[in-house]
Amino acid sequence: MFSNEKIDLGSLDVIFNRMIETITSSKSDIFIISEQSRNSYEEMKTELELIKQSIKLIIDENDDLEKRTKLAKQRLVEVSKYFNKYSEEQVREAYENANDLQIKLSLTRSEEKRLREKRDDLERRLKALFDTIERAEHIVNQVNVVLNYLTTDLKNVPIALENAKIKQDFGIKIIAAQEKERKRLSREIHDGPAQMMANVLMRSNLIERTYKEKGIDAAIQEIAELKTTVRNALSEVRRIIYDLRPMALDDLGIVPTLKKYLSTVMEYNPGVHIHFQPVCDGMRLPTDFEVSIFRIVQECVTNAIKHGKAPDIWVKMEWLEKNVSVLVKDNGSGFDKISVREQSFGIIGMKERIDLLKGTLKIQSSPGSGTSIYFNVPLPEKIEKIKTHN
Repeated sequence: MFSNEKIDLGSLDVIFNRMIETITSSKSDIFIISEQSRNSYEEMKTELELIKQSIKLIIDENDDLEKRTKLAKQRLVEVSKYFNKYSEEQVREAYENANDLQIKLSLTRSEEKRLREKRDDLERRLKALFDTIERAEHIVNQVNVVLNYLTTDLKNVPIALENAKIKQDFGIKIIAAQEKERKRLSREIHDGPAQMMANVLMRSNLIERTYKEKGIDAAIQEIAELKTTVRNALSEVRRIIYDLRPMALDDLGIVPTLKKYLSTVMEYNPGVHIHFQPVCDGMRLPTDFEVSIFRIVQECVTNAIKHGKAPDIWVKMEWLEKNVSVLVKDNGSGFDKISVREQSFGIIGMKERIDLLKGTLKIQSSPGSGTSIYFNVPLPEKIEKIKTHN
């Protein structure tokens, strides 16, 4: 449920834009981390290849040293066994050579072990970096999906919230208008037909007394005045019923009903001239179409007289090939559409009716320049043709 307070769309837009900026910034940070990881990955791959080449070279060197060490040890064994056959210099040389080769072999083996450990460490780090890159790319893709959702599907959220708020206000105004209309009808019936009927009842009781006291002529005069009162009451009841829903709309159709209604409006509003121009071929529309068109024209004319103080109103209704177009124009005071929009209960009501009929509505007005309201309603596929009543 919405509160009765007006939705602050400006603050909502600021929050929404900051959220998008934060997500976009985070996406950029993730992308930078991903690129840095990828660069490190490539550098480590190159380093790993170099280490593998070094391991291959040192393995070859170890193999050679092992062979040479083996030969040097055999030479040392032979020199030691036949000590008397060799000079001291030859014995020392054989010993030193075997010792040097053993030391070199030990060193190369240690280097090989170190290189293998470094290779294994690099391979582990490469795998971890690869996993990091994949996760970063996955997160970037998810962020892209979220951003796309926020900037497309949710970018109209403020408008949707405002429309929902307007519709809620519209619903509240409908209820208020219904109560106001009930109150008006109650007052009209009480002040008009109810008072007249009470007067009829009272005067009917006086007829017999008048006859006895004043004679037949006075009684006949009283009956004549009573008929006038009843006739006026009936006329008032018919006017109230007509305002609720013109019965002629069902019997005669939209054009004759509008013609009669606009004529009645001029009678009740001296000085107002309504120029009605129907351009049609006698088509009857479904009841909901005719009621909606009548109510919209009624709203336009009422606003032109009540708010615009218009002395002249033009109503043009035209049947086209696939739609009905209606123009209601006046030379009244007009209004500022921007300032009136939020409280334009009548305009919202007209738009709601037009939307239900899948039509279009255009309003042109400015202070001091009158008002033009044009609406267009598509014709249903099957419509009835009847004789036009003029």
